[in-house]
Formats: sequence, C-alpha cells, structure tokens
Amino acid sequence: MTEPDIKKGLAGVVVDYTAISKVNPETNSLLYRGYPVQELAATQPFEAVAYLLWNGELPDDEQLAQLRLTERAHRAIPDDVRTAIDLVPLDAHPMDEVRTAVSLIGARDLAGTGSVLDASGSAEQNLERSIRLFAVLPAIVSYGQRRRRGLEPVAPRDDLDYAANFLWMTFGEEADEVVVDAFNRSMILYAEHSFNASTFTARVIASTLSDLYSAVVGAVGALKGPLHGGANEAVLHIFDEIGSAENVSAWLDQALAEKRKIMGFGHRVYKRGDSRVPTMKAALDTLVEHYDRPEVAALYDALESEFVARKGIYPNLDYPSGPAYNLIGFDTLTFTPLFVAARVTGWTAHIMEQLASNALIRPLSEYNGPDERHIDGYVADTAALAVADRPEEAAG
Repeated sequence: MTEPDIKKGLAGVVVDYTAISKVNPETNSLLYRGYPVQELAATQPFEAVAYLLWNGELPDDEQLAQLRLTERAHRAIPDDVRTAIDLVPLDAHPMDEVRTAVSLIGARDLAGTGSVLDASGSAEQNLERSIRLFAVLPAIVSYGQRRRRGLEPVAPRDDLDYAANFLWMTFGEEADEVVVDAFNRSMILYAEHSFNASTFTARVIASTLSDLYSAVVGAVGALKGPLHGGANEAVLHIFDEIGSAENVSAWLDQALAEKRKIMGFGHRVYKRGDSRVPTMKAALDTLVEHYDRPEVAALYDALESEFVARKGIYPNLDYPSGPAYNLIGFDTLTFTPLFVAARVTGWTAHIMEQLASNALIRPLSEYNGPDERHIDGYVADTAALAVADRPEEAAG
C-alpha cells in the first residue's frame, strides 16, 4: 500500500485562488491587490487600505469620504455590548472580550433574519457588516484596556481619522502626529496576509455558509494562539525578561540551551526576511526618538544581531511591532486585540471572496488508529444493519 503524502499543517498545500494578497517571490514584497504593502503604509490612511482590500481598488476622494462617513457613524459600542464586556473577568485575556463582543454584535445584527439557511447574507450585506466591525473594534479594544486600568471609557470623535480616533479613545488625549503615523502604518502592515491560520479559519467557517460574524469569531479564536497573533505579546515578555542590551548574549545562551522558541523571529512564508519589518522598524525608530528611549532600540538591535548571527533566522513583523505598541502606551495584553482591529479587514475580504465562489472546505485525513474491533458480548441488530446497507429503504 502506498503511504499517503501527509502535509502537516497543510504546509505547501494550495487550496484555492485569492486575488486579495500574495508575497511576490521576486521582490519579497507583500502585495495587497497588487500594491506593495510598504508603499501603502507610506502613503495611505488605513481606511483607504480597508477599501482596497474589500473592493479591489484604492478609493477616489469621494469613495474614501463616503467610507469615512459610514465608519464614523458606527464607532460607538452599543450599551448591551459594553455590558457584556463588563461581564468578562478583568483577569481574563482581552481577546476574550473581543470574541464576546463580536459574537454579541453579530447576534444583534442578525436577529430576526430567520433560518440559518439565510445566514451567509448577500455581498452588499456582508460589506456593510464588514464596515461596521471595522468601525467598532477600536472602541472595543480601547475600552478593554481602559477598564482594566480602572478608567472610564472615552467616547469616539467624528472629527478624527481612524488611527487618531483609536488613540484618542484609548488614552483620552490627542496623539502627536508622529505617533498617529506609526500606528497607522502598523495597522496597514497587519491588515492582511493571505491564507494564514486565522484567515483560513474564517474561510472554513464561511464555506459552510455560516454568517460573517461567526467566521470572524472563529478567526479571533485562532489569532489568540501564541504561534499566530499572540507572538507580539511574547516579544515584549522576552524584552522584559532580558532587561537591557548588555544581557542579550547570556540570555540567548540559556534560551537556546533550553531549546526555547524565540518569538518574533522566523516565518513560514518568508525565507529572506519578512518584507514588512523594514517599514515597521522605521516606525519604531521614529517612536524611539519621539519618546527618547534609546535603550529600547539598543535591546532590539542587540537581540536581532545575536539571533541572526547564531541561527540565520530573521525577525517577523511581531518583533518591531511589540516594542512600538509598548512605547505608544498600549498594555502588552492589548497587542493581539490590536492585531484583530487591523486584520478584520483582511478576514472580511476573504470571507466575501470565499462566498463569491464557494466550495465547502472539507479535507481528508489518513486514519492510523486501531483496526476495526468489537465490544465483547454485543449482538448486532441485523435488521437495522440490513436497512443501513440499503439506503434507498432507509430514506423511505
């Protein structure tokens, strides 16, 4: 018998087409709808990139203005959703708040729509739902951080762009332009990355013709894992553990001897380094200068230099984004919810793409358990077995 070719983790398996993003192997650039992400991060507000992911083209001035008008009208958390967030224990992970909030928002939105047969919705409905989630997630994430700090929520403002308003709701003051720009760039860099674990989870759920909100809830659950979205949190824990650049060599000696996984390095897709890192590192450098924190850059550079020299493995996006979010003032536990707020644009673009040309995603597995065996003393119901062997009779 020929042994099956098992692809653990679906590594190397191409399961479908997508027009949303790809990594160009010739330039090592991540492309959103054909545009290098570093160009988008340098020139576009996040709202324009969201429009691009959903619609395939960058918006003109009128289209961007209309998206902003709609987004700003849906920034506030509904009262019952805030009440539900308050029921989540303060010592639970904030991803549990996000998952709970998205689930309730979906239940509110879909109430009265009838049978589950109608759950998947039309393309127009799903675009509207995507915009509403995009609009409200910053309020959910910012409220989560503020309530854990014992602070009252800050209402959104409709005179601020997406990134500036997000920071306003989190910290209760207008951020300096350099901070807004760095944060905007990070959101764009995290917005989309092809068939990663959370996006594939969302597509699997969508392929059953479940609703968009259920698919996003599933994606949130996948992103919570430390091998995916939780990696940027882990980077800050590593920085805290090391303490300063002078301690890097000794810390790395011990970590490698213990065969620890060093989070923030390596990527299954990129073999020559994550193409998003230079853009995010440049944003981190501006924040280091803005906040006068040279010791952060020294630790960053020392760990990167030592690890690359020893293992030949390069940083991924989580490595510069963790310290950048820390400098801005976000709690470490908030980092993965920030990832959700960005990636919801990519998730929902993929959900809509899946539904536009749907096939139920149902891979096979190769069984390697015990051969068929039976319970001692069990007497089969031969009449039932006979009917089971004749499905046309069973159907009658």
